[in-house]
Amino acid sequence: MRITVDAGRCVGSGMCVHTAGEVFDQDEDDGRVIVRRPEPPARTRDSVRRAVDLCPAGAIALSDPGAPVP
Repeated sequence: MRITVDAGRCVGSGMCVHTAGEVFDQDEDDGRVIVRRPEPPARTRDSVRRAVDLCPAGAIALSDPGAPVP
């Protein structure tokens, strides 16, 4: 699983940080998403997928979302 973001689409709602704070953060200046762990650990897989689903702007994407996480 690899996370990519389109910062231009991000509206700074913070749902990703509230859902998977180990993986996501927000820029202090504009509130946009920052990916702290582009290849998140297996234990965060469910929360990362939930964060993607909850993003109101659709700014977060996963590649190989069904592949096992090492």
